Amino acid sequence: MTIRIAVIPEISVRNLQRKIPVNISELEKFAAKVVRRCLHMRRRKTTDLRKLRQISVLLVSDRRIASLHQQFLHKAGPTDVLTFQHGEIFISVETARRHARAFGNSLVRELHLCIVHGLLHLHGFDDRTHSGARRMQRAQEQILREI
Repeated sequence: MTIRIAVIPEISVRNLQRKIPVNISELEKFAAKVVRRCLHMRRRKTTDLRKLRQISVLLVSDRRIASLHQQFLHKAGPTDVLTFQHGEIFISVETARRHARAFGNSLVRELHLCIVHGLLHLHGFDDRTHSGARRMQRAQEQILREI
C-alpha cells in the first residue's frame, strides 16, 4: 500500500509597489487558504499546484506590470494579474484599485480575486476560450464564497 502525502506549496506575498498601502499579512493568510482549497479541486491538464514548492505573489505598480505584459504577452499597457507557471503571480495594485472602483468592490476583494485567478491559472485553468473563461469564473466565485 502506497501512501501519498500531499505537498502544500509555501506561498508568500511581497509588496514591491509604494503607491497604495496593503495588508500583506492578511493577503498571505488568504492566499494560503486558497492554495489549500485549490488542491481539493480537480486539476486541469498537466498543470498542478502540487508540483510547485513555492508560490510568490508580487504586488507591483502599473509600470512594472505593463513592462512584463509587453515582454511576455506582447500586449501594451497594464493588466491586473499575470501568472507564470514556475509559481510567480504578479498583481498590479493600481489596476486592481481601478477595477475595484469600476465594479463597486473594495480593494481587498479585488486583490483576493486576483490571487484566486492567479492560483487557478497555476492549477491549470485557462481563460483564453469562452468556455474556459466560464469554468474559471465559476471556480473563482465558488472559492471566494467558501473562503
